[in-house]
Amino acid sequence: MGARAQHTAGYRRLCALLRKMRVDAELTQRALAARLRKPHSFVHKVETGERRIDPVEFVAWCRACERSPSEMIEAVR
Repeated sequence: MGARAQHTAGYRRLCALLRKMRVDAELTQRALAARLRKPHSFVHKVETGERRIDPVEFVAWCRACERSPSEMIEAVR
C-alpha cells in the first residue's frame, strides 16, 4: 500500500512550517485558534497531520500569523 498523502515528506514539511509560523508569531495554539475562529483542537490536529488543511484555511492561517501565503507556499518546496 502507498503512503497516505498527509504522511508524505512534503505534507510533513507543510505541518512543520505551519507550526513554525505560529511559534514565530508568538501565538499559542489557543491564540491562533481564536484568530481563526476555530476550536484549539483544530490547530493541534493540523500541526500534527491528523487533519488536513485546505487552501482557504492555509491562507487564513498565514494571515493570522501575519505571513504572506505565497511566500509560505514557496517555503514548503
